[in-house]
Amino acid sequence: MTGQDARPGAGLVEAPGGKAEFRRGLGLIDASTIAAGGMIGSGIFIVSQDVAARVGSPGWLLVVWAVTGVLTILCALSYFELASMFPQAGGQYVYLREAYGPLWGFLYGWTLFLVIQTGSIAAVGVAFGKYLGIVVTAATGWSYGVAGERAIAIVLIALLTAVNCAGLSPGKWVQNVFTALKVATLVALVVLGIAAMRPDSALLAGGLFDARSLDPDTGKWTALGLVDLVLVMGVAMVGTLFSSDAWNNTTFVAAEVRNPRRNVGLALVLGAGTVIVLYLFVNLAYVATLPMERIAGAENQRVAAEMMKTIMGGPGEVALAVAVLVSTFGCNNGMILSGARLVWAMARDGLFFFAAGRLGRKSQVPVTALVIQGAWSSVLVLTGSYGDLLDYVIFAALLFYVLTLAGLFVLRVRRPDAERPYRAWGYPVLPALYMIAASAIMLVLLVEKPLYTWPGVGIVLLGVPVYFAWKKMSVSRARTGRTIH
Repeated sequence: MTGQDARPGAGLVEAPGGKAEFRRGLGLIDASTIAAGGMIGSGIFIVSQDVAARVGSPGWLLVVWAVTGVLTILCALSYFELASMFPQAGGQYVYLREAYGPLWGFLYGWTLFLVIQTGSIAAVGVAFGKYLGIVVTAATGWSYGVAGERAIAIVLIALLTAVNCAGLSPGKWVQNVFTALKVATLVALVVLGIAAMRPDSALLAGGLFDARSLDPDTGKWTALGLVDLVLVMGVAMVGTLFSSDAWNNTTFVAAEVRNPRRNVGLALVLGAGTVIVLYLFVNLAYVATLPMERIAGAENQRVAAEMMKTIMGGPGEVALAVAVLVSTFGCNNGMILSGARLVWAMARDGLFFFAAGRLGRKSQVPVTALVIQGAWSSVLVLTGSYGDLLDYVIFAALLFYVLTLAGLFVLRVRRPDAERPYRAWGYPVLPALYMIAASAIMLVLLVEKPLYTWPGVGIVLLGVPVYFAWKKMSVSRARTGRTIH
């Protein structure tokens, strides 16, 4: 029996006339906008406040973002090889399954569906509702509160789920248009910030690398030694890493990308690389415009709004809110579009609800998987638990990235003769560097943020009994000859 035949859902057969086939309707640019658009949400507009409060200087603020960018690109470059080997729907789920077996693929898919993807969709949806509230209040003076924000988030999720259920083309065009608008918005933010450079800004005020940390209770700065600085930077990177995440979503849609062995990996590098460069320049604009105290003390973490208010007054804050609306709308579309493909892949392996493994006969997209994903995301919106859950899986997300890159080494040994149209650039040094750096960050989180790390591990481990339950049901279906239509 081959490794492929050993998959839990290998006994599932296709129904006559119902063969599940995706349409290859995504070119290189389309795939790149999924990578870039998934990364650019609301994080770049707020995360720098937390980083600034922890490291206390413009130099170290930029270093934190630069290190995050280097790690992201190293990981994306290494994924190029895996993407060329397995150009299938599900992407990273498939890479882990093929390297270590179906259990590890499932644990990643389980964590992604339960928290990472759906929690992100919920969080971005609520961010959309909050910033829409700013615009509405500015225009009418009326405020609709937390309940209104959640209602708007659910409406947004339902709307974008419906758009993507209609077919690949509608979802693709929404993604392309909104990613282009988001990139233009960030470029405008950079130009405005640097053009409005002020002499009292963090960049020009001196102390470029004076490491210090802000006590939130007293509002006083405390100088940091080298060891403390390293630990603080590790914790500060939690936000920057999540703001730079979701580039791997392009791997989930590999079955719909033209020439996937080349274009999926290339889209990862192009999309992630473009966003990382923009992020660095946006942060340069922050420190060129604002003093460090105003960045670290920005109300509700809204650093970008603070910058725009400094440059343009009240209208600048409203303009920024509109920009965030565009950003979060496009970000959620990309996550909704791509996440359902991973759910579909799990269902095809017999490791998720049977119906989620079907494609719409006319739309050729995983309609049921999209609906299930949207429903669970909406539940997370209503419970308000998405923020805590995302904090909990930071450690798990890094763990799966490390395991995926370790899979490169495993597959080189286990399948030395497998077709590899593209090989990881800098192998084995660069993948190993990423694994070492990411492992160091995980170690820092275990020491400094145990309440955030161990629950995440628990969420992953909870998937083990669920995996065996799905596997048992899959075998039962295979014996009865039940088919996926």
